[in-house]
Amino acid sequence: MISETDKYTYRVTWSEEDAEFIGLCAEFSKLSWLAPHPGEALQGIRSVVKDCVEDMLENGEDIPRPIASRHFSGKFMVRVPPEVHRHLATEAAESGVSLNRLASAKLAH
Repeated sequence: MISETDKYTYRVTWSEEDAEFIGLCAEFSKLSWLAPHPGEALQGIRSVVKDCVEDMLENGEDIPRPIASRHFSGKFMVRVPPEVHRHLATEAAESGVSLNRLASAKLAH
């Protein structure tokens, strides 16, 4: 059976500073787990998140919804300096695409 904590966004990466793998969870950005092997780092962060969620529920706290379960509209607003806006608008016009399409393509890279 899949639990809510199974749906969270986990990542394992190398920590040069600690010389170990570090397990992270996007929905709980302050939690981490260090281990000498990537599988152990993943297992560790999953366990820490599970314990944290159980504790939060016992204390009546709201737990974060998994990113994968959230609805995204595909729209967000970004503020840039006027000179950047002008440069992007010029680049879009010269490329024959909309500013939105140009920005979307740049963000996708």
